[in-house]
Amino acid sequence: MQSTGNTILITGGGSGFGAAWAHEFHAAGNQVIIAGRRQAALDAVVAEHPGMAAMVLDMEDAAGIAAFADRLVTDFPALNAVLLNAGIMVAEEKIDLAIAEATIATNLLGPIRLAHALLPHLEAQAASTILTVSSGLAFVPLAATPTYSATKAAIHSWSLGLREQLKATSVEVIEIVPPGVQTDLMPGHAENDQMMPLADFIAETMALLRQEPALAEIHVERVKFLSEATERGDFEQVFAMLNQH
Repeated sequence: MQSTGNTILITGGGSGFGAAWAHEFHAAGNQVIIAGRRQAALDAVVAEHPGMAAMVLDMEDAAGIAAFADRLVTDFPALNAVLLNAGIMVAEEKIDLAIAEATIATNLLGPIRLAHALLPHLEAQAASTILTVSSGLAFVPLAATPTYSATKAAIHSWSLGLREQLKATSVEVIEIVPPGVQTDLMPGHAENDQMMPLADFIAETMALLRQEPALAEIHVERVKFLSEATERGDFEQVFAMLNQH
């Protein structure tokens, strides 16, 4: 993925990773469009970045995603990159069906639906990129958030399969694998000193995205404790440590 001159959509762009990545891509000379459910949050980000655009999008709304994609490519025909960042993480007590269904709709079905809607346009570009966001919990699940962990494991698997399917096309697929980061994804995360500072995560991620040759997966050093557990042979110990009470 080239570092400048892109037209990039960032979902979940009103806060957290999305807003921080939007700032970095905008500063690097890209046309950035942020999308999210809350117009006020989007407006606040755009107000600080002249030239940035915003569109409302609910990743749980299948029909809304299709209509959004049509508007997006009409308004931004140069679109050549999509960062599928929007997601929710909610603790579950045993099986909470409402939380599980909302998490699957937002974190898994949403990215699949949006990528499906935009793929014909992206394949028509000379070079384009789909960026997915999984998690270290895709590799070692957190028992308190079983559905979140499962959706991120699915995003990892889906990214692998989609990359293979698209290898003969102009579309590259890059997976970003975050550790726990100081954001408002869950209550207390932003103040938790066990989490990676957001600015550090974004800076390391952007540096890895600029690396040549391009990396198919972006693993910051902090996430390798989780993402390389199976490879190291200490998955059971890491799982127990992650889930100790």
